[in-house]
Order: sequence, then structure tokens, then C-alpha cells
Amino acid sequence: MFRFLADENFHGDAVRGLCRKWVDLNLVTVAEVGLRKCSDSEVLDWAGEHQKIVLTFDRATMPDEAYRRMELGLPMPGLFVFNDRLSVKRLMEIMELIFECSAPKEWIGRVVYLSR
Repeated sequence: MFRFLADENFHGDAVRGLCRKWVDLNLVTVAEVGLRKCSDSEVLDWAGEHQKIVLTFDRATMPDEAYRRMELGLPMPGLFVFNDRLSVKRLMEIMELIFECSAPKEWIGRVVYLSR
């Protein structure tokens, strides 16, 4: 089962779209778990502890922090970095492919840029 944490940069329209389409989706936001305004490191720490793949639009700092964690041998269940110009519809199509064609364990320790 896929488990996700949407960071502060992953906008509400995308969260709402995903949760509407997959009502049993295991997706929480940083605000819901008390991580609002926390650093990338703190968000990734929490995601690692709870085995959640992080969803973000933050291409500037989040990937670097994820790579740093991996270099240190810290848990990193995965990071999906979406292009912020993607429509919610296209983002959902990408997620559907991920659900249908992969398993959560395939994303452990990976930073994946999803832009088309």
C-alpha cells in the first residue's frame, strides 16, 4: 500500500484531487501531522519514521536534502518531485500509472522528477 506525505509546497488542489479520486489513499499533509513551517530535514525525518513517500513541487531544496539523507544512511522512502506547471488532471494520471505499475518498495531511496 502506498503511503504519502504532501509537503507544504504540494498545493491543496493536487491533494484534494488525489483524495477525491482515491478515497482510501493513505495521504496526509504536513499541516495535518504538525509539520507546517518545518524544515525539509524535519519533514523527511518524519516521512522516514512513518514510511511515507514525500510529494512536493519544491525542486530547489527538497531533493538536495533527500540526497543528503541517503548519503548519511538515513531512511528515505522516496521523493516525488512534480513540475509545478502540471495540471491536477495530469498529476493524477501520473499517479495512476505509479499505482498500477509499481510497488512502494521500488521507490525507497529514490528521488524522482515527474514533469510530463
